Amino acid sequence: MSILADHPLAFGAATVGNLYRALSDADAEATLQAAWDAGIRHFDTAPHYGLGLSERRLGAFLRSKPRDEFIVSTKVGRLLEPVPGGSDGDDMAHDFAVPRTHERRYDASEAGVRRSLDESLERLGLDRVDVLYLHDPDVAPEGERAALDAGLSALAALRQEGMADAVGIGSKSLTALEAAATSGLADVLMVSSRITLLDHSAIERVVPACAARGVEAIAVSIFNSGLLAKPRPASDARYDYGAADRELLARAHAIADVCEAHGVDLPTAAIAFPLRMPTVVARAVSASRPAQMAETGARAATPVPDAVWAELADAGLIPAECA
Repeated sequence: MSILADHPLAFGAATVGNLYRALSDADAEATLQAAWDAGIRHFDTAPHYGLGLSERRLGAFLRSKPRDEFIVSTKVGRLLEPVPGGSDGDDMAHDFAVPRTHERRYDASEAGVRRSLDESLERLGLDRVDVLYLHDPDVAPEGERAALDAGLSALAALRQEGMADAVGIGSKSLTALEAAATSGLADVLMVSSRITLLDHSAIERVVPACAARGVEAIAVSIFNSGLLAKPRPASDARYDYGAADRELLARAHAIADVCEAHGVDLPTAAIAFPLRMPTVVARAVSASRPAQMAETGARAATPVPDAVWAELADAGLIPAECA
């Protein structure tokens, strides 16, 4: 069994990097502690999240925890270069409420990947990570395929050197995820937004490739930017970082109807759903407040009756193989 399968619920630490809104150090620490109290021992971060703030805060929190009790993943691909002259406004163009002290430069070369990991380890206060991902190769200026080829080779070398137990990519791009799954170099894929109650596209394209090659997956952004995060979606709910259209809202409410008829709510089903796939061994949740994390942890521990999945499949709301 993989290390990810031993920790099927992860905390996505973008929020403690001030995603969308600023958190104090104390609030970030309290939220991470709430995740720990909920039994979470699997933490994911990246240099991208708050220009390194997420890694620094996560590392500070984990220094008081036994190293053999948790796993950490981070990402390579985006190097952080100082802005000439110091801070230049804020980083809200990338959705992080932090001073823009650095700019991101994509570099999937071996030298860039090694430098990125070295800098992440310094921020985290660790000498290695458990899982290392190439982050969003689809945004690389040299093109997705070139970034994948260079980045995965560099990651495989770091795995061979013992700097990570497992490597792969994190992306919402189906072509990148499929290519990584069939590369022979990836152990795990972090699938963003594409294995959810509303988006089944990776189930159709990526999951079969993973199954054929023995590659595992972790599903992240499982609430599709908020549409699945509440028992009843608001009319102005967001979906994949944009406004949800009427058809999506109607589908979300139809799924919520089925869930409520069986005594569970929509977010609880959204957390449970990815594990219906045999290659999906974990999923990530997040929070920006301790109370929110406690509520999410309770939902993750709530079983969803098999009848929910059967009824959703019969209604054509989820694929038949997920029933």
